[in-house]
Amino acid sequence: MASRTGSVQQDLKKDYVEHIEGAHTTHDEYNRNVNAKVVNPLSGISKADLLNRVSRFCEAYGLQDKETTFHKGALIAQNPNFETIEELSEDDKYHLRRETTHKWRLPRALYFTLAVCSLGSAIQGWDNTGANGANLSFPLEFGIEHNEWLIGFINSAPTIFGLFSAFATDPLNNWLGRRGVIFLTGLFCVFPVLAQAFTQNWWGLLLCRAFMGIGMGVKISTIPIMTSECVPAIIRGGLVMSFQLWVAFGIFIGFCSNLIFYRIGRYAWRFQLAAAFAPAIPILIFIWFCPESPRWLIKKGRIQESFRSFCRLRNSEIQAARDLYYAYCQVQEEENAFGGASFFTRLYELFTVPRLRRATMGGAIVMTAQQFSGINIMAFYSSSIFSEAGYTTSQCLFASFGFGLVNFIFAFPAIWTIDTFGRRNLLLFTFPNMAWCLLVAGGCFLIDESNAARVPLIALFVYLFTAFYSPGIGPVPFVYAAECFPLSHREIGVAFCVVWNNTVGSILGLTFPSLLRDITPTGAFGFYAGLNMLAFVVIFFALPETKQRTLEELDYIFGVPTRRHAGYYVRTWLPWWIKKYILFQRKAPLEPLYHLEGFEGGTTVEAMAGH
Repeated sequence: MASRTGSVQQDLKKDYVEHIEGAHTTHDEYNRNVNAKVVNPLSGISKADLLNRVSRFCEAYGLQDKETTFHKGALIAQNPNFETIEELSEDDKYHLRRETTHKWRLPRALYFTLAVCSLGSAIQGWDNTGANGANLSFPLEFGIEHNEWLIGFINSAPTIFGLFSAFATDPLNNWLGRRGVIFLTGLFCVFPVLAQAFTQNWWGLLLCRAFMGIGMGVKISTIPIMTSECVPAIIRGGLVMSFQLWVAFGIFIGFCSNLIFYRIGRYAWRFQLAAAFAPAIPILIFIWFCPESPRWLIKKGRIQESFRSFCRLRNSEIQAARDLYYAYCQVQEEENAFGGASFFTRLYELFTVPRLRRATMGGAIVMTAQQFSGINIMAFYSSSIFSEAGYTTSQCLFASFGFGLVNFIFAFPAIWTIDTFGRRNLLLFTFPNMAWCLLVAGGCFLIDESNAARVPLIALFVYLFTAFYSPGIGPVPFVYAAECFPLSHREIGVAFCVVWNNTVGSILGLTFPSLLRDITPTGAFGFYAGLNMLAFVVIFFALPETKQRTLEELDYIFGVPTRRHAGYYVRTWLPWWIKKYILFQRKAPLEPLYHLEGFEGGTTVEAMAGH
């Protein structure tokens, strides 16, 4: 029986390779999608042939009892215009219609998984703000208050040591799965975090924060991957951004913790740093009640388990069968395009294979832009900035509390806009606004210290900066990095993006205390305003939009050459925008960048690039 099953599986793979090579999804098509076509992997297959393949698929993986369900799912995957599919019952169509009319009505298991994973990101924000408050006291206790570089190194230790651990994301996920990795990294968020409270010198504190970084580097790579692989495409951005929403929540709770403990006195920093262990405890317990990532299970050939996982994450078996079969077919195409490879080969391919290189560049752009925005400087050093402005210790902590509250509240709009307005458009809207807020906040430092309006104005524009950051570059980077790579390179690709994010963040965190001292807050804020505008320009020319695409369809989006993408926005989109919004030609036509092929009606065009 086992040999029969293996033979059927091999025949299936052979059929897919022949279809791929004879149709449209060759290796070159992935990497040089010069016509910007998004192609359905099931296009060009006759109905009889498709149903035959599905039957053999079910036989190969022991799903014969679900054969009718998979027949329907495959037909929907091939033709999303499900109203015309005669095999579907009204009950089948009921759930499919609700995907657009009630898109937030999802199973409890999916929301439970998101909640558990998101707790892991709360630790990230809480630690940042714990260090923020602790900066007012631990340098004095250890006698290093005049050594800005050492303070910066201690604060940045989790991101610095996360540089080395992030690349362990790939082998650990391969061996342990998404849930196993999240559990393992949760251990690093309990014991080293608690140990900070008992350190007796600066190097002991540095060592604890280094161990935290080892876990955090892998954790912040895995959590967005887990969530992106579980949620439906139509609201993937809104759900995956829960990572950043809970980072903002962790920042807010961290500031609350700072306010609670600061009255203790010289030992306040010990409680402020150690309190961040709290969110890790429920993660260690509840992660095992979550379904494993169904796409990871497909990658491992565990198709039955993947189907059970999809059934827990979708509202009906039809939807689960559709998503599983579509993802399975795309995985076959990815294997044909990229093949199996060792860790170092896949790492090398991130920079040499054009489709992967564009994804790597896109992930690096958004990660760099997040650090260039200056938000981590606010998270680590807002208390120091307000101290420079003339606040007392308690006033600094209350002002920083306001920063955390604004960051958390204004993260919510992105839930509803990231999948409609789009990742790219959110960034293009928020970066110029962040830049002018920084310029004005920096200018307010030049107001005479005797003027009572000086400090409230500084706080106001720091808060405005945060309000623009939270729905834009706050949630986008980890959403974008988790979705832009194919399954074959997802772990290694996200790991690289996290490493890059931590590298840039470490450099900025290390240098900011000295920068603040040497060029004054006005100069520092002006410097970051310039970096914001630089990020705006790069995003405009080089960052593709990914909203409402399945993870598999994004192979074609990143197959479009960067030169074609940049040329479209300069020669087509920019003139259209000027006509419509400057010259008020409201009916000005816009030729879309991406074309959708292989669905009902032959070729349709989707103008996702210009709206």
